[in-house]
Amino acid sequence: MAHRKHLLSLRVAHALRDALGEHSYDRRTFAKDLIAGVTVGIIAIPLAMALAIACGVAPQYGLYSAFVAGFLIPLLGGSRYSVSGPTAAFVVILAPVVQQYGLAGLLIASVLAGAMQLLLALMRLGRYIEYIPESVTLGFTGGIAVVIATLQLKDFMGLPVAEMPEHFTGKMLTLMEAMPAFSSPSLTVGLATLAVMLVWPRLKTPLPPHLPAVLVGTMVALALNRMGQDVPTVGSTFSYSLADGISGAGIPPVLPDFQWPWGRTQPGETPLVFSWQLAGDLLSAAFAIAMLGAIESLLCAVVLDGMTGKKHSANSELLGQGIGNMVTPFFGGITATAAIARSAANVKAGAQTPIAAMIHALVVLVALVSLSRLLGHLPMASMAALLMVVAWNMSEAPKAVQLIKKAPRSDVLVFAVCFSLTVLFDMVIAITAGVVLASLLFMKNMAEMTRVAEVTGNRKLVDVPEGWRVFKINGPLFFAAADRVFGELSLQCERQRGIVVYLDAVPILDAGGLSALTNFLGKCAASDTRVYLADFQYQPLKTLAKAGFKPDQWGCTLFPTLADALSRVADSAGRIDSSVRESGS
Repeated sequence: MAHRKHLLSLRVAHALRDALGEHSYDRRTFAKDLIAGVTVGIIAIPLAMALAIACGVAPQYGLYSAFVAGFLIPLLGGSRYSVSGPTAAFVVILAPVVQQYGLAGLLIASVLAGAMQLLLALMRLGRYIEYIPESVTLGFTGGIAVVIATLQLKDFMGLPVAEMPEHFTGKMLTLMEAMPAFSSPSLTVGLATLAVMLVWPRLKTPLPPHLPAVLVGTMVALALNRMGQDVPTVGSTFSYSLADGISGAGIPPVLPDFQWPWGRTQPGETPLVFSWQLAGDLLSAAFAIAMLGAIESLLCAVVLDGMTGKKHSANSELLGQGIGNMVTPFFGGITATAAIARSAANVKAGAQTPIAAMIHALVVLVALVSLSRLLGHLPMASMAALLMVVAWNMSEAPKAVQLIKKAPRSDVLVFAVCFSLTVLFDMVIAITAGVVLASLLFMKNMAEMTRVAEVTGNRKLVDVPEGWRVFKINGPLFFAAADRVFGELSLQCERQRGIVVYLDAVPILDAGGLSALTNFLGKCAASDTRVYLADFQYQPLKTLAKAGFKPDQWGCTLFPTLADALSRVADSAGRIDSSVRESGS
C-alpha cells in the first residue's frame, strides 16, 4: 500500500498544472508565451538541424525531435521553463551508435533510454542525480565541447574526409592530414557565420544571433555559388525518399508517419530486426543517454529555478523526459533533453508557463512543413559554425578556469580525469570514473575531519579520578574513519582503569563504525578497562538498536549525558578508594 502511494505521488504535467493553477490564463499571459515560443522556435530550427547532422543523421530527424519531444516534455514534465529537443551533449554518444547501427539503432537506444528515465522517476531518484559534483559535470561537458568542436572542423573548412575514425586521436590525425585541402568557399561561409554569432549579441537586440548568422552565411554561400564556387548545403548533402515513391534533396516537407523504430532507415541503410540480443547490445549506449539526459535536464531546471525563483519537480521532469523519449523515436525523432541555452532564452523572452515551450515546438512544425525548401539552402559550414558556438557555451570555460585556479586539488584532479577520459575515451567511462574518484576523495576528506581528542583536563569537567581518562570524538564514525579513530583510542587507553568516550559530536555511525567500536570494546574488555559511552545522537543510537547492541555483552555502559557518566566515574572511584582504605586498616 505504501509503495503504491509512493508511485501515485508523482504528478504528470506538474509544471503546467502548477503554472495554470497560480492564476487564470488570460490573453496577456498567452501573448508573452507566444512571443517567447516563437523566439525560441527560431533558435531551435537551425540548431535542431545542425545537431542531427552532427549525430550522423539527416537534419529532418532533429526537427522531428524538436517538435514531438519539444511538445510532449513541457506538457508532461516538471520544469516550468525548460525547452527540450536535441542537444550538443548527446553528439558524442549518438554518433558512434549511428555509425555502428544506423538510424534504427539510434531510435531503439532512445526508446530504451526513455524507459530508463521513466524508471528513475518512478523510483524517485531525481534529486540524487543533482548531487553529482560540479567538478564532474564541468569535466565531461568541457570534454564533450572539445569533441563537438573537433567534429565540426570537417564541414566548417570543407575538408575532404569521407569517414572519421572512432577515437579522438584518430580524428585529429585525419583532420590534420586533410587540412591542406581545405575549401576556401566553405571556410569563408563558416567564418562569416561565426563572426555574426560573436558580434550580434553586442548589439543588445532582442533577436537571437542564430537567425541573422545563418541568413548571412546563406547569402554568402549563394553569392559564392553564383560565382562558380561550390559550397555544400543541406540540400546538396542530404536526400530523402518517401513511401509513395517521391524523392528529393534536402528535407521532406511532410510530417513523419508512425513507424517502428527498427524499421526506419536513411538512404544506404537496411532495417534492423528487433531482438533481445540487439536491445542488449544497445543497452550500454541507452544507459549513457538516459543518465546524461537526466543530468542535463535537471541541471537545466536548477539553473532556471535560480533565474526565476520558481521550483521544479525533479521526478516529474524525469517522468516527462522519459515519456517524451519513448514516444518520439516512433515518429523519427532522435534523443531529446532540456537545453540550457534555449531554456534561458525562453525565460529572457518572457515565458510564463510551459505553453511557451509547446509553442516553440509548433513553430518548428510549421517550419518543417512550409519552409523545407528554404531550409535546404542552409550551408553545411554555417551549421558547423553554430555548433562551434554551442560547444563553447556548453563548455563553461570561465567556470572551469576558476575551478582550476581556486578549487581544492581534489576537485581539480576530478575535473582533469573527467575531461581527459571524455575526450580520449568515452563519456560513460568519464562520468563513472569521475563520480567514483570524487566519492573516494570526499570520503578521504570526511575521514580526516573525524578526530579524537583527550579532554580529561578540561576546566569545564569535574575532577576525573586517577586511572580514568575522557576522550571526545568529533565527526562521523563511518568505515573510512572509524578504524583509525578507535585504533588511536586503543593505544591511549592502555593500562587505564577506565575511559569515558564523549560522542555528542558524532552525527553518523555506520556498519563499519559499529564494527570498529565493537572491536575496540573487545580489546578494552580483554585488558580489564571499563568503558563509558556518553551522549549518543539519534542516528548512532538507532544504528546500535537496529544491530541489537547489548552494552553488558561488551563490558561497557551507555549514558544519556557526559555529566551522568562522570558522576558514575566519581562514585565508582570513591567506592574503590574506600575498599582500599578498609583493606589497609
